[in-house]
Amino acid sequence: MSVDDGIRTLELELASLSDELTAPAWRECVLCYVNRMVVAFGCDGRLRWTREWRRRRAPRATKLERRAGRAGAYCDCELFVSGWDVAVDVVHDPATGLDLWPDSISGCRGVPAGRIQPCALWVRRNGRPDW
Repeated sequence: MSVDDGIRTLELELASLSDELTAPAWRECVLCYVNRMVVAFGCDGRLRWTREWRRRRAPRATKLERRAGRAGAYCDCELFVSGWDVAVDVVHDPATGLDLWPDSISGCRGVPAGRIQPCALWVRRNGRPDW
């Protein structure tokens, strides 16, 4: 095996690993996917992960990025700053006066393939309609 063959093999392995790391999980909604990718890889100021989810899960939803912009999200992290929040019940602690989040929030609630609406884990801020 030559050095060029070794480099080519390594490139193929890295491409395969990259694809595995960034693939949406089965029935994973757009917001759970984007949140997972932003936590793992960050936001680059674009709708990079939103586009990637659409490409893989809902290719016919060609207006998804435009709808995100109408919701005030022009990059992936803005989906959570100005658009959606986690729909969990907080517990009010009367001793401290603080609202406490549950110890953990995990797992997408799932959506059918091709559906762009987020799963039940997410609610729109300020009661605005989805997308």
